[in-house]
Amino acid sequence: MSCPHIGSANLAKPSPTDNVYREDCTQCFDSIDDPAGLDVCLKCFNGGCAGDRNHAKLHATSRNHPLVLNIRRTRKIIERNEPPLKMSKLAIAAETESDRYDTTLTVKCLDCGIDNLNKEDATIAPVIDAVMKANTFSRKEEVKAWEQELTTCEHILTMQQGEPRKIESQDLGHCSKCDLNENLWLCLECGNLGCGRAQFGGISGNSHGLAHATETKHGVAVKLGSITPEGTADVYCYNCDEERIDDNLGAHLANWGIILAEREKTEKSLTEMQIEQNLRWEFSMTTEDGKELTPVFGPGLTGLKNLGNSCYLASILQCLYDLPSFQQRYYSDKLGPLPSVTDPAEDLETQLRKLGDGLLSGRYSKSDTDVFASEHTPNVPYQKGLQPSMFKHLMGRGHEEFSTMRQQDAFELLQHLIKLITRSKHPVELGDPTQPMRFVMEQRLQCLNCKKVRYSSNEQDSVFIDVPMEKLPPEEEGQEPKYKPVTLKQCLDSLTASEVVELTCAGCGSKDGFTKRQAFKTFPDVLVVNARKMAVVNWVPVKIDVPVIVDDEPFNLDEYLSKGQQPDEEALPEDESAKSSAPAFVPNAEALAMLEAMGFPRVRGEKALHATGNSDANAAMEWLFAHMDDPDIDVPLDLSASSGGAASGGAGAADPEKLAMLESMGLSGPRAVKALKETGGDVERAIEWLFSHPDDDADAVEEEAPAGNEGPKKEAGSSELPAKFQLQSIVCHKGTSIHAGHYVAFIRKKLSEDETSWVLFNDEKVVKVVDVEEMKKTAYVYFFKRV
Repeated sequence: MSCPHIGSANLAKPSPTDNVYREDCTQCFDSIDDPAGLDVCLKCFNGGCAGDRNHAKLHATSRNHPLVLNIRRTRKIIERNEPPLKMSKLAIAAETESDRYDTTLTVKCLDCGIDNLNKEDATIAPVIDAVMKANTFSRKEEVKAWEQELTTCEHILTMQQGEPRKIESQDLGHCSKCDLNENLWLCLECGNLGCGRAQFGGISGNSHGLAHATETKHGVAVKLGSITPEGTADVYCYNCDEERIDDNLGAHLANWGIILAEREKTEKSLTEMQIEQNLRWEFSMTTEDGKELTPVFGPGLTGLKNLGNSCYLASILQCLYDLPSFQQRYYSDKLGPLPSVTDPAEDLETQLRKLGDGLLSGRYSKSDTDVFASEHTPNVPYQKGLQPSMFKHLMGRGHEEFSTMRQQDAFELLQHLIKLITRSKHPVELGDPTQPMRFVMEQRLQCLNCKKVRYSSNEQDSVFIDVPMEKLPPEEEGQEPKYKPVTLKQCLDSLTASEVVELTCAGCGSKDGFTKRQAFKTFPDVLVVNARKMAVVNWVPVKIDVPVIVDDEPFNLDEYLSKGQQPDEEALPEDESAKSSAPAFVPNAEALAMLEAMGFPRVRGEKALHATGNSDANAAMEWLFAHMDDPDIDVPLDLSASSGGAASGGAGAADPEKLAMLESMGLSGPRAVKALKETGGDVERAIEWLFSHPDDDADAVEEEAPAGNEGPKKEAGSSELPAKFQLQSIVCHKGTSIHAGHYVAFIRKKLSEDETSWVLFNDEKVVKVVDVEEMKKTAYVYFFKRV
């Protein structure tokens, strides 16, 4: 049966810059491993599930893209009668996807209802081949995860090439010293072609490229098969013995008659090979008596696959989607259909709801082992885990750190996600899911001379607690230092304790200073606490494992509620003349010198010391780590200046394409237009502007109700007592730095009507935990629920 839709209007080959979604659906986590498979659009390469949800049909109808490639993958059954060899160190597995899976391809027209078009058709076949050879969206992200931050070097910058000549194509076919025709490296200095070193996975090499470099001292070479028309390639400096970047690669290749635009990438890069060979650690999660922890499955018990360095993201997402407000907002019967958008993978609302369905439905919480094991070779059936590649790319877009694939601080990520979600659109009946985390802290300042007071309040979504550090005597010589355990109450007492700060009184002019104390003005429904356990060792910030004791039973926080201004207290003047007469803040010279020695600019050091009491360099350093992304971090401290609005932007309408980018992040309306105007049309700066101007109303938008109709904004949180809280979930970290190491989450889950237990979410592994006390002591982020 012929199909009238076969033609160039409905078919396209993906370019190297196109995202090809051929692993899972862009609107849910149904994938090529499901019985119905995945339908990949042969025009725009969107991936849509072909099963009962039929997101592929929805895409085809809305975009008028009828032709799809259905991909179904089934696991090959492996019979194993002997236990696999135990790995004791990093190992490389050369097993390929074809060794583990059978893949079936079918071409369909969703408009005509034809389920088996001819794959060999001269028009269709090249497109299928290009789609299947293209790097998938998640693979591109994985490659980034392992990519080193490459730089150029002096040998590339000062390289002197030989006389220009064209190397004939037949001379580019094999090594100059042997017959190998792959893994070939071109010397950029003289044009010699030599084979590389042998690689894991069966890639041959006799190291003739290295031999040439040793003999001639020509250090810089490029791998021929890795060159793309966009100018990327594997460049290696044998003198440095490092992979490098050549910013003038196009000109250097042209010296030998090789034109970038005519090249086609035919071999995997070094990074891609590293991913495919799958460097992996083997570890087991066992009880004290050596038994494997029991995997658990069901709604709310779905793991997230590690994308390379994404455990910080997985642990925070698991804790957020455990909150009732997130479950109601992103996985609820009250939700309507998914947004109708051009690119679902680039829409924040779609990806947040996709995560909600994936983590909470239980649809994907199932064992992923097809290995038949004998009674002597038990195999713990962990999950495959969901790949949050699309969400990770989307939430990190435009962010200096989260757009990379490096390990990050989990708490900084939490703050970033709260900003993104807060500025998104939310249906009135569902509301902002981060609202239950908000509360108000009140600060009390009292002049030591005139005893007048000033109260100020600040809405927050979390608190930092400084953990006291006291070394214990070593039990034996050379032992790693251990620290005295502290209680959560000790940390909260420290948070709300009075301290003396060096400020000049605006009322009496005294320079004696003030006492400063902060306390809770209101309490949230969900209290997020970040335990700061950092110390400076040899001028380098290092995370210290100090055990923090947290009760499992509910505890009372009533004593930390602020009493507010009392009748017998006299307030400091707030008039402008008093403010303008206040002298500039004088930072602690010793602490500021320590911060500058660590590499922090003076302006940032002064700000941090002012915010943390002007005495402790460690506390100031922690404040800086938490506020690195503040848009005004490098604006000099000015206590007398009032916070004026930004300069008025230029006239004219905002770029519709840039507006669409902001709208895909949930940032829309007149405020988005103003943000673009205020930042000269720079999308990344516009996002930061929106986050840093949450109360800017875009100069009274026409459709808003007249002022005075809405009434005062309701204060976040509640001051009602008793304020009892219970630990609900924790993010734990292992490692000497919050930007390295490994993150996991422990969450209190109701597994049945009769059983509530702590559950460990270690990437894709989800297991029931018998004893969580040790992990509670080393937690980094705590989520407490009000009870």
